[in-house]
Amino acid sequence: MTQVDDIDRQLLSMLHADGRRTFSEMAPEVGLSVAAVKRRIDRLRETGVITGFTVQVDQTKLGLGIGAFVELSCTGSTPVGEIVRTAYRAPEVQAVFTIAGDPDALVQVRVRDIEHLQQVIDGLRRAGHVTGTKTLMVLGSWTRES
Repeated sequence: MTQVDDIDRQLLSMLHADGRRTFSEMAPEVGLSVAAVKRRIDRLRETGVITGFTVQVDQTKLGLGIGAFVELSCTGSTPVGEIVRTAYRAPEVQAVFTIAGDPDALVQVRVRDIEHLQQVIDGLRRAGHVTGTKTLMVLGSWTRES
């Protein structure tokens, strides 16, 4: 496990809020020089604490206003890799979480409307190893920053 201190946590929180934030913007907030902030961010990247920088997209503005989680149950001998490949064949799938117990995976999807959701679920159900699904509609979401 990589050692991080309070300043590292502050930097991570700032980058989580805005991944485009510059070292010179962060330096005064943590009381370090720009070079020291750069060294810390570089170390966090080299040790794998920071795995990349991404953009957050408002899916509703792209016409994908409905979010859902689909529980997938598969035949007992289905390898984890096949479960993930099955789910990712649908472009509406945002993430796949393989989990212990029953069901085998939790699949996050974004769709236009209920009819579109039904089509995605039908497609998942037709996949070779899927034996059942259960769908949970998202009503709202909140994310912890760090």
